[in-house]
Amino acid sequence: MLDFLIDAVRAVHPLELLLILVLKSVEVSIATLRIILISKGYRQIGTLLSFIEILLWTFIASRVIMGMADAPIKGIMYSLGFSIGVYIGSRIESHIALGRVMIQAIVSKELSIPITASLRDKGYAVTTMEAQGRDSQKSVLMIFAKRRGKEEIMCEIHQLDETAMIIINDVTNLQGGTIAAARRLLK
Repeated sequence: MLDFLIDAVRAVHPLELLLILVLKSVEVSIATLRIILISKGYRQIGTLLSFIEILLWTFIASRVIMGMADAPIKGIMYSLGFSIGVYIGSRIESHIALGRVMIQAIVSKELSIPITASLRDKGYAVTTMEAQGRDSQKSVLMIFAKRRGKEEIMCEIHQLDETAMIIINDVTNLQGGTIAAARRLLK
């Protein structure tokens, strides 16, 4: 069995295996980004990425399929590259954090005014509503923001109200309000 594995690995040049692994990882990273971008409404960028993705896939898949009977290790490297690509693509997307979010914070009514003022001083638009919690009066703050800045907003709210409940939703469609049209250019 060990001899079979050694022969399978030796049947292919190590650089070819590395090339399959790296290019498949790149291709799937691009595919992962494409799917996420399109789901967030960035269709133009997603379309461009789809061209690059399928170009890479064509060359990689043909290289693997043509020699897989003689060297099954190619299939293993291809599969490993796929898994690595999904992970890398999701990490890249998380790092660039494209898109917008709607943050809803349920805060103590007494603390809603200082929290709202603090967020507005930092340039965030905040809409407030009065609400009734189980045991006390509450305020609901709604903040539309870039995904990249959501941690800052959450920290600001929790610094002023440790008991605040925060809900974050991705925003894919937006109409009306005071959002500049320039923000929609890439969609």
